Amino acid sequence: MTIVVTGAAGFIGSNIVKALNARGETDIIAVDNLTRGDKFVNLVDCNITDYLDKQDFISLIGSGDFDGEIRAILHQGACSDTMNHDGKYMMENNYQYTLELFEFCQAEEIPFLYASSAATYGKGSVFKEAREHEGPLNVYGYSKFLFDQILRRRMSEGLTAQVAGFRYFNVYGPQEQHKGRMASVAFHNFNQYRETGKVKLFGSYDGWDNGMQSRDFVSVEDVVKVNLHFLDHPEKSGIFNLGSGRAQPFNDVAVATVNACRRHEGKPARHCRILKSLHYGSGGFFCWRWVSGLWWFQSLY
Repeated sequence: MTIVVTGAAGFIGSNIVKALNARGETDIIAVDNLTRGDKFVNLVDCNITDYLDKQDFISLIGSGDFDGEIRAILHQGACSDTMNHDGKYMMENNYQYTLELFEFCQAEEIPFLYASSAATYGKGSVFKEAREHEGPLNVYGYSKFLFDQILRRRMSEGLTAQVAGFRYFNVYGPQEQHKGRMASVAFHNFNQYRETGKVKLFGSYDGWDNGMQSRDFVSVEDVVKVNLHFLDHPEKSGIFNLGSGRAQPFNDVAVATVNACRRHEGKPARHCRILKSLHYGSGGFFCWRWVSGLWWFQSLY
């Protein structure tokens, strides 16, 4: 029977397809929206049975064409742009789409693994999968949050098959070149270093020192392993955080990225240290840092 991966041409979805292939799984239907055609490159070295446009897939699900044909759905398809304020689009693309696939999987009694988001926590300081700690700050976070609430209610009533939602934190790794501004910090650091020999860091703001803004960064390889672990254990359902479990400063990510590039160039790794403090320029105050043999520029405002 077929495994369906939605968002299959995207960052996490394509990595899941590759991992399934590595297991010998090739009966895979890749579902996505290739209006952004450049995403196709993420599927070039994948083995799949078929590709379906998202809208065609939804129609076929609704008409019963896939009844009894699907083994599991790994639902990674969503708009992850936190700066997209089109609420109607977000709720249709993220919430309603997820709800329809959930209902189908429950009716078919097959596993449904889906991408939630750490954006459900908003500005909270406690990242525990419980309602009292949740408060999304944008419509993207709300679209994820709302379905999580639906799942909680349905879990209390009783599920017919596995449903697991993963609250992804800051995922980085290969296959994210199409994400633009929403790509990971490490991806942007890498491209800045490759193009200019420098990496831009955030300056001090809101109590954070230069470059010390921190996030929980998690490798897409680990994200894939968790998805496949749950696919192998259909008895496990719920909403789960999927991160490293600790916050790490942007400085650390920048240094790690630059030093990885230096190793590739056959150069020794170096550590970050501040040599000069504040300088005033036409745009405000700036901070210069000497990192890995380079000046790194930071605007403080």
